[in-house]
Amino acid sequence: MYIKKILLTIVGLGLVAAAFFANFVYKAMLKPNTAFNNESAYVFIPSGANYQEVRAQLEPLLVDIDAFDDLAKQKKYMANVKAGRYEIKKGMNNNDIINSIRSKNLPIRLSFNNQESLEKLAGRVSEQIEADSLSLIEAMKDSEFLKQNDFSTATALGMYVPNSYEFFWNTSAEGFRERMLKEYKAFWNPSRRKKAKDINLSVDQVIALASIVHEESKQASELPRVAGVYMNRIRVGMPLQADPTLKYAAYQLPEYKDTVIKRVLNVHKEIDSPYNTYIHRGLPPGLIAMPDITAIDAVLNYEKHDYFYFVADAKRLGFHKFSKTLAQHNRYAAEYWRYLSSQGIRK
Repeated sequence: MYIKKILLTIVGLGLVAAAFFANFVYKAMLKPNTAFNNESAYVFIPSGANYQEVRAQLEPLLVDIDAFDDLAKQKKYMANVKAGRYEIKKGMNNNDIINSIRSKNLPIRLSFNNQESLEKLAGRVSEQIEADSLSLIEAMKDSEFLKQNDFSTATALGMYVPNSYEFFWNTSAEGFRERMLKEYKAFWNPSRRKKAKDINLSVDQVIALASIVHEESKQASELPRVAGVYMNRIRVGMPLQADPTLKYAAYQLPEYKDTVIKRVLNVHKEIDSPYNTYIHRGLPPGLIAMPDITAIDAVLNYEKHDYFYFVADAKRLGFHKFSKTLAQHNRYAAEYWRYLSSQGIRK
């Protein structure tokens, strides 16, 4: 009888323990533990973060952070935090959450276009991945990297082909740079390189000319014709006389800081700069802004014609009038100058 009581007591205690354990398992592992109403929430875990930093992000998203702590300790997550961008879905339990933030780093779509400088590109990219703008600009301007890959400070911006790319949020500055070098090499495939060679331009020269073409017109249908004008000037040894290069040269000077040049004047044509294509023949030493892919392909597939001049069309803003002779160009230019004056645009 005594032994029977002992056995019953043991069984009772076992049932209590089992019930306690079952409750723990349910509460810690299986019970939904999200406190937000959206379908998903995202946590961004920085490189080198510890568990307390992760916990601080999770606490407002969870109903019971203590239960999460218990399971995180049991599953040894506290000592194995991984950087990245992770999704927590509404209704997830603690086990699902830990599995997600442990191994399901989600990529983001990173995009950039038409940045005017490496500094602005770095700023744009830093808004989308973990790397900050300072580390990005340092990586982009690293002299050893540029030298090893046949870039200079004047051509470095041309390595970044504007588009949308898939990246992990916790990509480093060097990781971003290396990936973009691969994308650059993929973009400049044998077909595009052959086209550049066929028109007697290097890849850097194509990009430099494309940057001018892109700044001249935002009408995709016009770009091959604009490119054809400049190719005609190059062919006969005529200066490019590209107004966007004058603006670029001016913006490098202190007196033009924080200004917007709406009208190119004779004073701009006297600026002493290798980017002044009124003074210096041929292409400038580098690109003046980041051209888009359409402008690059417009240069590689430029329109063959007899035009040597073009000017903005006052009656169709955004488009241009093209001329074969200087006399005809001057007439069109006079029309546009009158339009600018009528709008009160003097500089």
